[in-house]
Amino acid sequence: MKFPMFRFSPVALALAATMISAPAFVFAAQLSSDGKASIPRDVQQLIVVDYHAMQNSSAAMEMKDRVLPPELKRLEAAMKTSGLKVDQDADTLAFAAFKAGEGTRIVGVAQGQFHTRELLANFTKQKVKPIMIRNNSIYPMGTNGMSVVFLNQTTMVFGDREAVKAAVDARDGIGQNFLSNNEMVNEMASVDTKAVWSLLDQKGTQTMMKGVLGEAAQLADYDTVRNRMKSSRYTMDFQNGVKFDMAVVMSDTLTAATAATLMKGVSLMKQTSGTSLEKSALDNTTIDSSAGTLTVSYSSSDSQFASLLSSPLFQSVVR
Repeated sequence: MKFPMFRFSPVALALAATMISAPAFVFAAQLSSDGKASIPRDVQQLIVVDYHAMQNSSAAMEMKDRVLPPELKRLEAAMKTSGLKVDQDADTLAFAAFKAGEGTRIVGVAQGQFHTRELLANFTKQKVKPIMIRNNSIYPMGTNGMSVVFLNQTTMVFGDREAVKAAVDARDGIGQNFLSNNEMVNEMASVDTKAVWSLLDQKGTQTMMKGVLGEAAQLADYDTVRNRMKSSRYTMDFQNGVKFDMAVVMSDTLTAATAATLMKGVSLMKQTSGTSLEKSALDNTTIDSSAGTLTVSYSSSDSQFASLLSSPLFQSVVR
């Protein structure tokens, strides 16, 4: 079994950063119009998490502790030192990796009921001066290069200064935003009723799948499959144990079937060399294809998943 959300990049690992305690209710992780508009159009991966879905899952909390990358620890520390109580006040948190020149930047969007007046008063007390971009006040968070801007009472955007600038440009119509990315917006409709969900573009999908397939990606058949990958999406649910579902959209039915065959081959190889726990995890994973889409599903109890976190199989996925 593979966990592509842990294999891809620091923003893929951002899922782990959201697994912080909150009141025990479960809602869908949906972004508001302002939230969507503040994400630049050319998204490589978008992850959205409902904080409230994480409260009662020991597996989710342990996963966060194990895979939280340095970049997100730095962001988490910056938010806390600035007086932002995101773990208490946020309902939904999103991380987006988007194309910026020749590279990629990461921007975060938090939705909830924030104590904006108290936060601004704290900035004033600390003599923190904002940078003005049109009507947007962008505040630095500490000395580590992170910034935050409050779009309204319920939505804030954070990240490095250039990422936040790109976000407010997108929201203000200076640049194109996520709402103009018709392909991803259409994909979002099939996942945003879930507590945890992610979308990846073609390049992000290709990178993820190369990691998922491992040595099988060196086979000749993989080149054909890779070039016909269009996009992917996945969801996670921690409400009753751990459930993971992924769909990779291919250009045709035959390619989806070929990809499923490759993944099944990888699973069989892992089963021959894995521990009894890993073999059980692979037995709980279903790989199939239908109508041009590769599908992968996995489910386990919290305790099974917690045990799997320390296994060589999981370590090979998250490194």
